[in-house]
Amino acid sequence: MDCNARSLLFILPLLLLLSRFPSAFPIIYPPNEVNLLDSKASQGELGWISYPSHGWEEISGVDEHYTPIRTFQVCNVMEYSQNNWLRTNWIARQSAQKVYVELKFTLRDCNSIPLVLGTCKETFNLLYQETDENQGGHFREHLFSKIDTIAADESFTQTDLGDRILKLNTEVREVGPLTKKGFYLAFQDVGACVALVSVRVYFKKCPNTVRNLASFPDTVPMDSQSLVEVKGSCVNHSKEEEPPRMYCSTEGEWLVPIGKCLCNPGYEERSNTCQMCRAGFYKSAVGNAECPKCPPHSFSHHEGSLHCGCEKNYFRAEDDPPSMACTRPPSPPRNVISSINETSVILDWSWPEDAGGRKDITFTVVCKRCRVVGADGSSNGGALRCEPCRNNVRFLPRAAGLQNTTVMVCDLLAHTNYTFEIEAQNGVSVMAPKMRQYAAVTITTNQAAPSPVTVIRKERTSRNSVSLSWQEPERPNGIILDYEIKYYEKEEQETSYTILRARGCNVTLNGLKSNTAYLLQIRARTAAGYGASSPSFQFETSPDSAFSISSENSQVVLIAISSAVAIILLTVLLYVLIGRICCRSKSKHPDEKRLHFGNGHLRLPGIRTYVDPHTYEDPSQAVHEFAKELDASCIAIDKVVGAGEFGEVCSGRLRLPSKKEICVAIKTLKGGYTDKQRRDFLAEASIMGQFDHPNIIRLEGVVTRSKPVMIVTEYMENGSLDSFLRKNDAQFTGIQLVGMLRGIASGMKYLSDMGYVHRDLAARNILVNSNLVCKVSDFGLSRVLEDDPEAAYTTRGGKIPIRWTAPEAIAYRKFTSASDAWSYGIVLWEVMSYGERPYWEMSNQDVIKAVDEGYRLPPPMDCPATLYQLMLDCWQKERNNRPKFEQIVSILDKLIRNPGSLKITANTTSRPANLLLERSSSEVPMGDWMDGMRTLPCKEAFSGVSYSSCDTLAKTSTEDLKKVGVTIVGPPKKIVSSLKSVDTKNDPVPV
Repeated sequence: MDCNARSLLFILPLLLLLSRFPSAFPIIYPPNEVNLLDSKASQGELGWISYPSHGWEEISGVDEHYTPIRTFQVCNVMEYSQNNWLRTNWIARQSAQKVYVELKFTLRDCNSIPLVLGTCKETFNLLYQETDENQGGHFREHLFSKIDTIAADESFTQTDLGDRILKLNTEVREVGPLTKKGFYLAFQDVGACVALVSVRVYFKKCPNTVRNLASFPDTVPMDSQSLVEVKGSCVNHSKEEEPPRMYCSTEGEWLVPIGKCLCNPGYEERSNTCQMCRAGFYKSAVGNAECPKCPPHSFSHHEGSLHCGCEKNYFRAEDDPPSMACTRPPSPPRNVISSINETSVILDWSWPEDAGGRKDITFTVVCKRCRVVGADGSSNGGALRCEPCRNNVRFLPRAAGLQNTTVMVCDLLAHTNYTFEIEAQNGVSVMAPKMRQYAAVTITTNQAAPSPVTVIRKERTSRNSVSLSWQEPERPNGIILDYEIKYYEKEEQETSYTILRARGCNVTLNGLKSNTAYLLQIRARTAAGYGASSPSFQFETSPDSAFSISSENSQVVLIAISSAVAIILLTVLLYVLIGRICCRSKSKHPDEKRLHFGNGHLRLPGIRTYVDPHTYEDPSQAVHEFAKELDASCIAIDKVVGAGEFGEVCSGRLRLPSKKEICVAIKTLKGGYTDKQRRDFLAEASIMGQFDHPNIIRLEGVVTRSKPVMIVTEYMENGSLDSFLRKNDAQFTGIQLVGMLRGIASGMKYLSDMGYVHRDLAARNILVNSNLVCKVSDFGLSRVLEDDPEAAYTTRGGKIPIRWTAPEAIAYRKFTSASDAWSYGIVLWEVMSYGERPYWEMSNQDVIKAVDEGYRLPPPMDCPATLYQLMLDCWQKERNNRPKFEQIVSILDKLIRNPGSLKITANTTSRPANLLLERSSSEVPMGDWMDGMRTLPCKEAFSGVSYSSCDTLAKTSTEDLKKVGVTIVGPPKKIVSSLKSVDTKNDPVPV
């Protein structure tokens, strides 16, 4: 090409280009891109090989900041068969397996160049060659592989040159996978007028980052198809809660963060790091929460405090959480008042003025007997000496741990000085013995009569006399002056009696009738008067033929009888000991079913084995006997699935040593619980832990030695039966439904055999696993029966699930296995109706009234007749007529063996004879039909309305019925179906 053509076709200097596109050269690249080559960054010659030499030309220019840059251009469009090559220097690929080539270029439109005669092209080729080392100036075209043909989206014309409107094109191509250490890029021109402004070669990586307090390093994707899993490492001063990991995508993006790290105690999360708590703050547990401020009356002078120390004269009990303020012992009780009644005193006081910042205040009363003792031991002069009261002094309700401000002290001595010290205590009182204070009151008991004589012995007996002796009253309350002895013949019932007086503790009664029974009472007298009489003591005189008690023969006979009795007792004792030894040896046999419990309860084969945890003085003892204590570290909580009465219900995983990890359900006890709430919460575990049946929810264990307190059970994937049925309406076969019902009945039979009454059997308390196995759960209302199989548990108030409860349980709060059978009938109805609400929108009072008047739920749509008959049997008003669970299981087993019996539906079969309708609705006039509904006041509502028959009524909308004051109870589609299918034995429609 001559100089004129080159000046005509040559692309403008790079300065012109850059002045038009100052944004074409970003200075900052994305953090996930690593440059292997950037021609714009080189200010000197690039040193690329051009072949032939008159093809590609390297020129210099400056950008908008007047920074020198290098570029290449070629424009041999007037000559045929152009083959101009430009090869870069050797590029090391580093760790990349796939690289990207970004080209920025301009290209002239061939139509704007005169006289080209078809030799001009508007494309050029991009190629590459892989090598393990730099080959210097060696260049072989055939060793290069083509990447792509590069075309311009926008080309410029001669006019553009005059107006300086140039089109800068950017193209990016992917190269890979690369396997050798480096590669060359080459640009082949076949007759275009093109300027290569910038060449950048880069690869993508996932840059180092911190997520969830875990550090992830720079990661280069391995190939273009899969994600790279990268394990993170916890930042300083943190620990894993769950191993952190993320996935690096082929685009250099981090995806799917899993797991996290938690800051150590004394550290909090700030700016993706764990930093020490500031002075005045603390953190006692692992977690990412902020360090809370020290609670009142506490401090932390250093950074990274695990807890805050208490100020002087303030304390924190062992069970107090670190978040609780430091407290101190309370001030003494105030305004102590004593009321003396002979040898008893009632003490009453007011609460302390300062409770020390706590609510766990109790009171302790110490009794002391005080007297003045002289140096010679007499009561003349000297000092006041106090000693603890005798052990037989009684405190009502008790002496220590009082929660009320009143106590009664009984069985004191008369005419005696006592001092009572009343101390208020709280959870930190034991930690500050020097700060403990008490209020004291001194009283003197009044004169009192002696206590009753309790021990009377018969010394000798004859035909007409008896000799007696007794012990002095335990509390004489003064000097005993004498005793009054009152006796009379037993048959005369005190109509005629004799009274004697004795100064000592013995007496002989003469002039008695032989072979006669007498009753005798003794009472003591002091200066204060007579005390209460002793309990009646019975004795009999000897018959006429008997030996005298004083005769030697009688004594010999008595000795012989006593010896014989002693021999018999010794024989029985030896027999019992031998029997126990034998029982112990037999109990070691592997088939022995006998179990002992620490609370004195005993389990034997064939005898009810349930032990009521409420009978334990310490409920935690029952929990540890019947439930396994789990280590909280073995439990991983995944998510919260609901809320219970005492706290949250979660799903999670349990991994015990040397056992496979299993899914579990976890009930937690919310914070701030009372002792009663904790006992009630764990009572269910104590009950559940005694059951072992495939249709009873299985208890895995409890966590009581750490917080939160948890009950861990097997996980039931499908949740409660009622919601499960509603989600899968009409999706199961009749046999499947009967199988579910059979499982529930089997579980209830097991409970009934153990002497259990569930009291809250409902579909919401049945859980379903992935295999459609139904298991009875929720034993919060369960109670044990007495030995009588028909015995009932009487509640002390509380809510009753009316729609599921038998009439006698509602009326009299009497619960039996028969009332559970009634509830099972409701569950049966719930299952066959796929979780409908029993009695629909009727109020509880309406349900009670309707059931009492004989109304029973109608059969669900397409319900088999045999199952509806079983419902009606369960709903018998007389509880003794209801089937036992053993019978229910047998009935359902027969239905499973004979599935054909399920094809006959209750809608077309006979119903109980006590129902109200007598004829088909299609034949019965509306008036007659309304007359038949004697328990439902509908007739007046339809007066004057043109509903001639039930067919007409069935076609009437619910809104039209409401206009005449009639409300239909139940789903409309089923009400209409019932109206249309009423026959001589059908149920009434609930209106």
